[in-house]
Amino acid sequence: MRGNIDRRTRLLDTALAVAIAAAVLAAACVAATPDALGLTLIAAGSLALAEHRRAPRAVLAVTTACMLGYTAHAHPGSWAAFPVLAAVHTAARSGHRGWGVAAGAVFLCGYFTALIGAAPGEQETVERTLLLLGWFLCAGVTGLVDRNWQAYLHQTEQRALEAERTRDETALRRAGEERLRIARELHDSLTHSISIVKLQAGVAVHLARKRGTGVDPALLAIQEASGEAMRELRATLEVLRTDVVEPGTGLDRIDELAERARAAGIALAVTVTGVERPLPSDVDRAAYRIVQEALTNVARHADRARTTVRLAYGSTSLTVSVEDHGPGAPGGFVTEGTGLTGMRERVTALDGTLDAAPRAGGGFFVRAELPLRTAGTA
Repeated sequence: MRGNIDRRTRLLDTALAVAIAAAVLAAACVAATPDALGLTLIAAGSLALAEHRRAPRAVLAVTTACMLGYTAHAHPGSWAAFPVLAAVHTAARSGHRGWGVAAGAVFLCGYFTALIGAAPGEQETVERTLLLLGWFLCAGVTGLVDRNWQAYLHQTEQRALEAERTRDETALRRAGEERLRIARELHDSLTHSISIVKLQAGVAVHLARKRGTGVDPALLAIQEASGEAMRELRATLEVLRTDVVEPGTGLDRIDELAERARAAGIALAVTVTGVERPLPSDVDRAAYRIVQEALTNVARHADRARTTVRLAYGSTSLTVSVEDHGPGAPGGFVTEGTGLTGMRERVTALDGTLDAAPRAGGGFFVRAELPLRTAGTA
């Protein structure tokens, strides 16, 4: 499926590059029949756009150089800037705004220089250059808008996936609670009764043998059946009391979570100190959810600012801290929403501590200390 999407995208990019080349060539033919050099420069500068997703900066450089060379060679109209406008748009959409600004400035300077002597008048050349300046600004702005829109769609998709995982987590937790309730009910109601039956049958068999009378086969059957029932009940209770482990919601997926955050535009660094080792399942899940919710808040409230995630493995606790360099002012008032409230509930359930407040140097930090407990203690 992924291969089909990539193939379709490449075909679409190639088709758009060919369409741009055809449009520019048609405009060149209408203005004046281009020579071999002009045709080559137009074709190279336009068809290079087919690779804008894989190498946006290289495509921007090639397209700008070719169309600038064609401008110096043939002194065309403003339509010669069309491939460069497309390259600036794709560069801005890919996050290379500086490269787009530089390419636009170089092309405009070259265009003005090339046409200043060939145009009918200086006023017309200045008007063309100013018109192109406006178009270059539009290309850069639309590229940035497209980039932000793609990031928004990606973030919305990730939120939907996380909401689905949260629903699964809630369902698993409720199922675990129900299993424990059933186990308690079975233990309280059946274990005592079966134990009494087994004990009374054992006493009756013992007294019968002590008196030298024959043991009724029914007593032996009751004793054996009650013992078997006790073993079966213990096995059932053991199964019901087995912890329900949520798949894929632990620190083993911290790298995947970091990649999703970087894809959403967050400049993220992850550091781990101490001896990394397996954690109790409840601590593991809580640490993952704290990092996940903190990164979600960075994307929503901190304008995807530069962020650092630190995991410190201690002898008795795990410390999770997430710090961003967003626009938050030091000493600002913090209103806890659903995210911070959920973090605090998770940490409190594990007898841990949570601090969340603006940073002294600007931005926001979340720090949770989770006691490490063995599975037996848990």
